[in-house]
Amino acid sequence: MSMVAATSVGKDKLSSASAMVGIDAAGKYVRYTPEQVDALERVYNECPKPSSLRRQQLIRECPILSNIEPKQIKVWFQNRRCREKQRKEASRLQTVNRKLSAMNKLLMEENDRLQKQVSQLVYENGYMRQQLHHTSAATTDTSCESAVTSGQRGQQNPLSQNPPRDANNPASLLAIAEETLAEFLSKATGTSVEWVPLVGMKPGPDSIGIIAVSHNCSGVAARACGLVSLEPTKVAEILKDRPSWFSECRRLDVLSIIPTGNGGNIELMYMQTYAPTTIAPARDFWTLRYTTALDDGSLVICERSLTPSTGGPAGPTTPGFVRAEMLPSGYLVRPCEGGGSMIHIVDHVDWDAWNVPEVIRPLYESPKVLAHKATITALRHIRQIALELSGEVSFTGSRQPAVLRTFSQRLSRGFNDAVNGFVDDGWTLLSNDGSDDVTIAVNSSPDKLLGTHASMALFSALGGGILCAKASMLLQNVPPALLVQFLREHRSEWADSGVDAYSASSFRAHSQFGVPGLRSNTGFWGSQIILPLAHTVENEELLEVVRLEGHHGFNQDELLLSRDMYFLQLCTGVDENAPGACAQLVFAPIDESFADDAPLLASGFRVTPLEPKTNAPASTRTLDLASTLEIGSSGSARSANDNMNSTGTRSVLTLAFQFAYENHLCDSVAVMARQYVRSVVASVQRVAMAIAPSRLGCSQIGMKQANASPAAQTLAEWVSKSYRAHTGNELAQGDCQGGGDGLLKLIWHHSDAIMCCSLKASPVFSFANQAGLDMLETTLIALQEIRIESVLDEAGRKALCSEFNKIMQQGFARLPGGICMSSMGRPVSYEEAVVWKVLDEDDSPHCLAFMFVNWSFV
Repeated sequence: MSMVAATSVGKDKLSSASAMVGIDAAGKYVRYTPEQVDALERVYNECPKPSSLRRQQLIRECPILSNIEPKQIKVWFQNRRCREKQRKEASRLQTVNRKLSAMNKLLMEENDRLQKQVSQLVYENGYMRQQLHHTSAATTDTSCESAVTSGQRGQQNPLSQNPPRDANNPASLLAIAEETLAEFLSKATGTSVEWVPLVGMKPGPDSIGIIAVSHNCSGVAARACGLVSLEPTKVAEILKDRPSWFSECRRLDVLSIIPTGNGGNIELMYMQTYAPTTIAPARDFWTLRYTTALDDGSLVICERSLTPSTGGPAGPTTPGFVRAEMLPSGYLVRPCEGGGSMIHIVDHVDWDAWNVPEVIRPLYESPKVLAHKATITALRHIRQIALELSGEVSFTGSRQPAVLRTFSQRLSRGFNDAVNGFVDDGWTLLSNDGSDDVTIAVNSSPDKLLGTHASMALFSALGGGILCAKASMLLQNVPPALLVQFLREHRSEWADSGVDAYSASSFRAHSQFGVPGLRSNTGFWGSQIILPLAHTVENEELLEVVRLEGHHGFNQDELLLSRDMYFLQLCTGVDENAPGACAQLVFAPIDESFADDAPLLASGFRVTPLEPKTNAPASTRTLDLASTLEIGSSGSARSANDNMNSTGTRSVLTLAFQFAYENHLCDSVAVMARQYVRSVVASVQRVAMAIAPSRLGCSQIGMKQANASPAAQTLAEWVSKSYRAHTGNELAQGDCQGGGDGLLKLIWHHSDAIMCCSLKASPVFSFANQAGLDMLETTLIALQEIRIESVLDEAGRKALCSEFNKIMQQGFARLPGGICMSSMGRPVSYEEAVVWKVLDEDDSPHCLAFMFVNWSFV
C-alpha cells in the first residue's frame, strides 16, 4: 500500500473513531457504541441542530441512549456539525487547489510561449539591425533586402507552394487536415501568431480564463485558455454544436463525413452567419473540420476553409452571401488531473471586409469583436453548462436551464432574422415613402420562421404575415452597456403604449386592436416590473419577464390598455468586466400562459462598439447611418461637429421591430411601424446626447444635469438650511460657507443617499444626489417616475405614517433601519432614515427630504 493510500485509510479510521468518542462539558471522554452512533446519525440527517426538547425526546424514544446525559448529546451534535464543516472546507480547498494547479500549469505554458516569442523578436531585431547596417554601407546592394522580403513572403503564405490536390481523393483531404492540425497547434500553444492580452480580462482560478487577440497578422484572430469541470469528450460535443452557443450562426450543414485511419474523422461543412447590421451582407463558409485525439489523450477539433490554394472540393454557393475564409482554427481539449478539462480555443477569420461600408469596417477588422462574439462566448457557454451540471447554479421556477437557454437562443435568432431579412425565409422589401432612414420588409409565409402552430395562433382566417421595420444609427461617445441599461430600465422613455397594445393583441384571442387611431393621448402604461427568469454566471446575459401594468380604461377603446402586458426579454453585454463587448436588448410579447412553444416575434436594439481610428478624419456627428454613408469620403456635407475629437468612441446601433398583421391592414401597419421606428430613433437620440460625454463618468454626467437647472441650486440651499434649522447640525462639512453651485456639489457627493419627495397626495421624487440615484438604481431623467410608496417596505411606510404629523409640526424625525426596494426590485438595507421638512424662502413647506444612512444592497 502506498503512503497516500495509507494516509487516507488512517484519516477514515480516525474520523470513525472520533464519531464514537465525545467530550462532555466537563472535559471527560464519553464512548458511544456503534448502535448509539447510528441512532444519533439518523437524527442528525433529519435535523443537524436539534432543540433541547428534541434531544430529550430522542433519549425517551431510544432506550440505547438512556445512559447518556442530555448535555453529552448536545456536545455530540456540536462535534458532528464541526466535523461536517471541516469536511466541506477540506473538499472546497481540494477543488481550489486543483484549479490553482491547473491554472499554474497554464500560466507556465503561456510564460514559456511568451519567452520564445521574445527570443524570436530579439533575434529578428538583431538580424534587421545587421541588415540595415550593411544596407547603409552599400545602398546599391539590394540582395539582403531581397533575401529578407522573400523570407517574409514565404512565412506569410507557406501554402502557396503546395502542389495541386485531387478534390475527390480522401488522402488529399487527410493531408489538408494534418496541415490544419499543425498550424492550429502552432497558434494555440506556439508562437506563429503574435498574441496580445485582451484588456479587462484577468486570469485567475474563478475567472473565465486567459484571453488574447492577434496583432499584425492576416485576418483577425482571438485565443482563449480556460478550465472547466467537464470531461474532454463532453466539451468537444458542446463545442461542435456551434448553433447552440454562437448566436450569429444561422445554418450549419455537415455534407459528408470521412473516417480516418487514426480514429478521427473529417467533415466537410457549409455554414452561414448573420450580418450584425442592416447595411452589410451576411457571410458564409465552406470548411473542412478534423477531429482527432493526440498521444497525450487530448482531443482536437480543428477547422479551415477549403480554397483553391488549399485544395479540396468546391463548396456550395448561395446568392446574397459573401464567402469568408476561416484560417486554421479550432479547439484543443486536454484532460486535467483529478477531472475536468483545460481548453484552448483559437478563432482566425478573414471576413473579406472590403465589400462593407467603410464606416462599419472596424466590425470586420477588429480581433476584439471576434473575441467577444465567438471565442469568449464559447468558453462562457461551456463554463455555464459545467456549473449547471454540478448544481452550483440555481434557477427559479419550474423550467429547466436547457429550456431557458432555448428561449434565449430563439430571441437572438429571431432578432437576427429580422435584421437580415433573408429572401429564402420569405422576406421582401416594401417601397419607401421617399426617405431611406427606415427599411420595411414583409413576410407573407411566416411558417419558415415561427412554425405552423405559431402562425395559426398569430393570424386569423383572413391571412396575414410579419412586418419588420428596421434602421441603423451611428452613435458618438455613447457606452453601449450604459445605453442598453437605460433602454432596459426605462421603457417609457422610448416605447409607445399603443404599439405595445397592438403587439399584445396578437397573442390574445378575440382581442383585436385596430391600427387607425392607434396612438391615444390618454393611453399609457403604469409601472414596469422586471421579473428575473435566468442569468448566466457572470451576468453577461439576463433572461427576464417584463410586466407592464395597464391603467384603468374609461371607454371601449381603452379596454386593451387596462390589461397587463408581458414581454420575454433578453439583455446581453451589460457586464462591466467585458469592455468593448456588444450590448443587446431583445424582447418579444407573450401571453400570461407563457408556454414553452410560445411564438416569439423578437424586436429590440443592438449596440456594437467600433474601434477608434486615431488617424482617420472625424465623421459627421449624425445619428442616421444611412445619411453618413451617402456623404461618402468627399466630405461635401460635413457639419459643424467635424471639429470633435477623432479619437472619441463610436458605435453602431441597429434596431428592428416586428409586428404581426392581417392582410387587409398591411398598409396601415407599415405606416404605423415606420412612424414608430422614427419616434424610437428620436428618443434614442435624446438619451444618447444625454449620456454621450462618457469620458466624464456617470457621476459628472448627473452633476452636469443637476447644475443645468438653477432650481437645483436653490433646492440645495433650502435642504441644507432646513436641516440646520431642525437638527442644529450641518448636512455636510463646509455647507455653511458654500453657496449655490458649491453647496449643490457637497450634497451631490454626500456619502448617504439624500432625496427630496413632493408633498402631493401621491408623492414622487423630485431630486436625489449621486448616492440616492445609485440606491434607487435610476437616473435624474427617470427619477420622477418613482413613487415613495414603491421604495419603502410595509414597515417603512407604517413608520413614516406614524411620524408624519411630528415631521410637519416639529420638522424632523428619525425612522428605524429597515429594507427598501430599488427601481430594479433589489432590496436595500439602511441603518436609519432621517426625514425633515424642507422650507422655501417664505418658510412654507416645499417638500420632504430623506437621508438613508449607511445603505447597502442586500
